Amino acid sequence: MALVLMKHECLVELANRSYRIHIAPGLLADTGPLCRESRLNGPLLLVSDEQVAARYAGVVAESLQAASFEVTQVTVPPGEASKCHTQLIRIYDAALAAGLDRAATVVALGGGVIGDLAGYAAATYLRGIRYVQIPTTLLAMVDSAVGGKTAVNLPQGKNLIGAFHQPATVVADMDTLATLPPREWRAGLAEVIKYGFIADPSLLDLLETHTVESLTAATDTLAEIVQRSCAIKADVVNRDEREGGLRAILNFGHTLGHALEQLTGYTTYLHGEAIAIGMIYAARLSQHLLKLPTNDVSRLQQLLKQYELPTIPPDLPWDRVRAALQRDKKKLDGTIGFVLVRQPGVAVYGQKVPAEMLEATWRELRDTP
Repeated sequence: MALVLMKHECLVELANRSYRIHIAPGLLADTGPLCRESRLNGPLLLVSDEQVAARYAGVVAESLQAASFEVTQVTVPPGEASKCHTQLIRIYDAALAAGLDRAATVVALGGGVIGDLAGYAAATYLRGIRYVQIPTTLLAMVDSAVGGKTAVNLPQGKNLIGAFHQPATVVADMDTLATLPPREWRAGLAEVIKYGFIADPSLLDLLETHTVESLTAATDTLAEIVQRSCAIKADVVNRDEREGGLRAILNFGHTLGHALEQLTGYTTYLHGEAIAIGMIYAARLSQHLLKLPTNDVSRLQQLLKQYELPTIPPDLPWDRVRAALQRDKKKLDGTIGFVLVRQPGVAVYGQKVPAEMLEATWRELRDTP
């Protein structure tokens, strides 16, 4: 396994695309030296949303400038609606106005929306320039900032336009989590629960002994959770960078989750909340199709409830849900391949589920007390 774990640090080894994930408090002030350590030399385009920029862009820009980088800044409105071609063009325009060439680097400062949007801009500007991920949410730290998936949305679905483009480095400053609202914490923990269910059940054990409040106060435990989540994802990406097979297990809960986000206009659920419902749906399918023990389904449901994450889908007509599922970007030969679980820690991908079971399980979940 080509993965090296160090104190609050992971090394993702992908030949000439290898990079480090730095996890510690106070790292924003070290952004400049960390970028130099990653052999970045050209001008930088710092991309953020307006809220995150107001809090953190100043210290990041100061660190970059102190390391002799030339920095141009551009901001977009906060929220999933900014992950679109309109804002993508704004980033291209800013890069062109600054005269950025192929030696330039895009720095994504923010949550998953900014990471995906700025990462896709970097992947496509001048046919690809380097970029840096500086995640400021728990969900981005444990998931979207690692692995090189970048994307924008279309009205028909989430992440339908994208590219694989690995970052030059990931800088996860744990101090940025201090400003996260409790709802954002819970949404991030949904992805951690996912890692526990598909790869490392001991993460479930750890989460069952905590609450959101106790985790926010336990800095070392939280850093361990971020590191272990990154390590799981990095190991999977190492073995299947472009989702030819194994990497699909990281989509546990995402097939229905993405559909729910799109069907509710990206305003009802945070990403992790939609994924929570998707995981319960996938667990029920696993119970029916792969004989996942009932106790494990109940355990997942109780853990999600413990962190006040939703487990019952909204009141949507099945035909609309089915149509949204059919637009899933992972569909092959007209068939949706679900990620299911035989037991905690043993995930399987590409599972074909009979159409009648998809509908029956949806109705079963809708009727759950």
